[in-house]
Amino acid sequence: MTQLYRESKPGPLSQDCVALFGIPFDKAVSYRAGAIDGPAAIRTACECIESYSPRLDRDLVDMALIDIGDLQVSGETESEKALTRKAITERTREILEAGGRPLMLGGDHSVTSPVVRAMVERYPDLIVVQLDAHADLRETFCGDTHNHACAMRRCLDVLQEGHLYQVGIRSGTREEYQEMRAANRLLPPIAEAVRKALLPHVGSPIYVTVDIDVLDPSLMTGTGTVEPGGMVWGEFEKIIDIFAEHSIVGADLVEFAPSLDPTGTSNVVACIMVRELALVMGFPPKSAVAA
Repeated sequence: MTQLYRESKPGPLSQDCVALFGIPFDKAVSYRAGAIDGPAAIRTACECIESYSPRLDRDLVDMALIDIGDLQVSGETESEKALTRKAITERTREILEAGGRPLMLGGDHSVTSPVVRAMVERYPDLIVVQLDAHADLRETFCGDTHNHACAMRRCLDVLQEGHLYQVGIRSGTREEYQEMRAANRLLPPIAEAVRKALLPHVGSPIYVTVDIDVLDPSLMTGTGTVEPGGMVWGEFEKIIDIFAEHSIVGADLVEFAPSLDPTGTSNVVACIMVRELALVMGFPPKSAVAA
């Protein structure tokens, strides 16, 4: 991604341009911190990977892509955290108003719901697909309604009923699992299950949020809350293929903590995941091209 152009704020974006921006924030974690360094580590790793995806047969050089830099945030006090969430929503609005499609680099998962709030303002019928090890459906955790364990609960505050799909979840409370099953939103980390769930939503705006711990720890150790039994790389690629058939209007990758993997392998994996997300966002859906 060496061709990325960086600015401190959104400039004139072309329609459907993918606007990459970072949220270096990890003040809402419940275990190990480190995701504050995620955006910088991904950018560094992107200087060492190819812009072309053999899987998708798409290249970053053929799409409109701009890196508008990191949003400077803080979260030492509750008032600062509230201001941070407000700033994230406002930055997302700016990108959307300029014609862009936001691709956010976290940061812990608490930074997703402020983005989704702005996305729903633009796309009231937005569908959110969550790839994650954890349900993140707590109303509150550690006394905080915006803890990263509450990430999807806060998204549900603004989403229409039935507009969330949760893929690859393998950790949660009994109540969280009961809710996911009752709502028919819990999907196994299998591409065919994702394809079937999204069939009724062809043409609908979709936002993809990827908590990097959805991957098995053998692939991704650079995250604060690893869970065994995660998604393997081949299945992630197949799910990316499915996203390429839909209108992905925004996405994020969160919970990447590079300091927790001294080998640096996680940096490259995270960067390639971001490349694939950018490429499904930056081109017309494959089904539309075929038509």
